[in-house]
Amino acid sequence: MNTKWLSPERFIALGFASVILLGALLLLLPVSANPGVTIHPVDALFTSTSAVCVTGLIAIDTADHFSVFGRTVVALLIQVGGLGITSVGVTFILMAGKKVGLKERVLVKESLNLDTLQGMVRLVKAIIMMTLCFEGAGLILSYLVFSQDYPPLSALGISAFHTIASFNNSGFDILGGYRNLIPYRDNVLLNLTTCGLIIFGGLGFCVIREILYKRSWKSLSMNTKIVLTMTASLLLSGTVLLRLTDDVTWLGAFFQSTSARTAGFSTYPIGEFSTAGQFILIILMFIGASPGSTGGGIKTTTTFTLIKSLLSSATNRECTAFRRKIPHESIIKAFTVTSMAMVTICIITLLICVIEPQLSFMQILFEVVSGFGTVGLSTGITPNLADGSKLLLCLIMFIGRIGPLTMACAWVYRPSSSISYAEERITIG
Repeated sequence: MNTKWLSPERFIALGFASVILLGALLLLLPVSANPGVTIHPVDALFTSTSAVCVTGLIAIDTADHFSVFGRTVVALLIQVGGLGITSVGVTFILMAGKKVGLKERVLVKESLNLDTLQGMVRLVKAIIMMTLCFEGAGLILSYLVFSQDYPPLSALGISAFHTIASFNNSGFDILGGYRNLIPYRDNVLLNLTTCGLIIFGGLGFCVIREILYKRSWKSLSMNTKIVLTMTASLLLSGTVLLRLTDDVTWLGAFFQSTSARTAGFSTYPIGEFSTAGQFILIILMFIGASPGSTGGGIKTTTTFTLIKSLLSSATNRECTAFRRKIPHESIIKAFTVTSMAMVTICIITLLICVIEPQLSFMQILFEVVSGFGTVGLSTGITPNLADGSKLLLCLIMFIGRIGPLTMACAWVYRPSSSISYAEERITIG
């Protein structure tokens, strides 16, 4: 067998692709659709891709088109996509009482962007426990809200679905009529519960675990300090800027600032936001959540590294943070990931502009960045897009979920070369 097929990046990409195709097939079953509703294959594939990639963009309304079985499939796809294919696989191995091998440990390491193989099994167990705890708490709090408007059983189902979608940073809802959470824009409990699940889901499992164990700012790693600092900064700046640019409440501004960090829920029609407001959301969606989390984007640590690197270059100083030097390899990787992300977004935006000439550039760019950041916020154009545009959005959601760098490695993977060439300077700038 050719060794390139054994690369972790390719295995992860194929794993996600397989689950997406399986999900699409399940959603095409007659039992998945509401009575009298026919699900188009492209819409089934789009929904499955959006669910597994924990995005939330929808081509058809989930509640209006899918039955209880279909919604359950969507919820399971979101859960698997949020936890990660490798983490779910290791969980099943542990449940079967078998030993987790080196290959499985390497796959978990790659999928969570870790630097060591130590403690992989303990980490997966911790991830499952954290997920159950957060989603359990979210279920109870959400039920207190939805039980006021729905029968007990329906409220329980909506609460479970909403909690899974929130913690896994996926903007799916099952309220019907493409309403998302607009009817609950003034409900403080649901807004804060949803924001809490989104924030913790976007911090990353390793960061949460480190906070729980160390409980002291000084003892935290530089990575965790960066994640917490960037998360707080983006939430605060996003809230203030959205409050200044659009006619929304402080609660609404905070909710949209939180949701734009890869969750995709909305309490206001995004299509009615000002151009400035939509541009702010685009920036937040592009940055996204943190490494090893259920969110997408180029990640908070990447953005922090870019900013610090540019500042160090401008001031001719070492690139440092929290009295630690940022490795040169991390700087190179940050610029690589960002460049590849921007190129991917530009290409997909251009192609959809050609297919959908009736739409504005801002509408298309917003949708594409939302797909790449696995966010799910939409100006409302997705359901009316041509099949070709929907497939392009499927592609960018897939790239956004596994990461542009992982996607590139999976596509052009080659064993490391031992050849080294002489260095020669070139003129830059």
